[in-house]
Amino acid sequence: MANDRPLLEVRDLRTYFFQDEGTVRAVDGAGLSVYAGKTLGIVGESGCGKSVTARSILRIVERPGRLVSGEILLRRNGTETDLARLDAGGREMRQVRGGDIALIFQEPMTSFSPVHTVGSQMIETIRLHQRLDKAAAREKAIEMFRLVGIPRPERRVDEYAFQLSGGLRQRAMIALALSCAPRILIADEPTTALDVTTQAQILELLVRLQRREGMAIILITHNLGVVAEMCDEVAVMYLGRVVEQGSVDAIFHEPRHPYTRALLRSIPSIHAPVRTRLPTIAGSVPHPYNRPPGCPFHPRCPDFMPGRCDQAEPALLPVGRGQHAACFLYEGVRP
Repeated sequence: MANDRPLLEVRDLRTYFFQDEGTVRAVDGAGLSVYAGKTLGIVGESGCGKSVTARSILRIVERPGRLVSGEILLRRNGTETDLARLDAGGREMRQVRGGDIALIFQEPMTSFSPVHTVGSQMIETIRLHQRLDKAAAREKAIEMFRLVGIPRPERRVDEYAFQLSGGLRQRAMIALALSCAPRILIADEPTTALDVTTQAQILELLVRLQRREGMAIILITHNLGVVAEMCDEVAVMYLGRVVEQGSVDAIFHEPRHPYTRALLRSIPSIHAPVRTRLPTIAGSVPHPYNRPPGCPFHPRCPDFMPGRCDQAEPALLPVGRGQHAACFLYEGVRP
């Protein structure tokens, strides 16, 4: 059925940064599927390629980074467009950004221009994608500010980013992202540096807007509690690759990859004995210029198999109903 096809499908995506010291394979064969009305969570430690994947989808990777290969298939109006083949600065790609796919940046303070009001930046975005004059675009901006819960939107629209609190800046960023009714919203750590109460309000706002607009959300976060609460599907990334993907229930109740299990063990529990030391993952993410051979997780893996894990890189294969893992533990095992 057509409705079963993803809105966005990323296949074997590779984005490398070519530097004098060597090549950084920030995204190295990642694959994702995003469905209408659903939320896909992307999790993993810092440096695993989550944010670069999001920027690659929108073709806004900064130099010396470059999309080397792969497909980014966007389905719209009954057609399929490979964003990887479009000119990153061309008209069609600019229409996709904001019009079809919008991004909530990780830090809104550095994403808004400090010398223009937040309203003027939103008005410019609205007029780029919609045939509205300046007055109508301003009314649309005020309406979006009101929709995301910004008080006194008629006044706030003429303020600068530094005049807004962290929570209001994040709401303004969400309003900007949603101003042209995108079908896919990428939220890159949308609650970074916010207090717990404001975090809950922002996440509740995203859920409410998703239900109202029917859009798909790609949620990039370190917070596994947020993933459990908001997401339908989860992709676990490690060193530029998706090492496990499945439904949120499968990932949390039957994690297959050793890395996923280690991440879940590190979550604090209210049922744990008092003053119990949290389990940690041995070692750290390898330096990008010194990637290990074979499975990238094998130097830290408790299930490491010498002569196998350090010789070849496992493929992402089915390990259960709708669940995939890249691990030799399941080699030859039928799901």
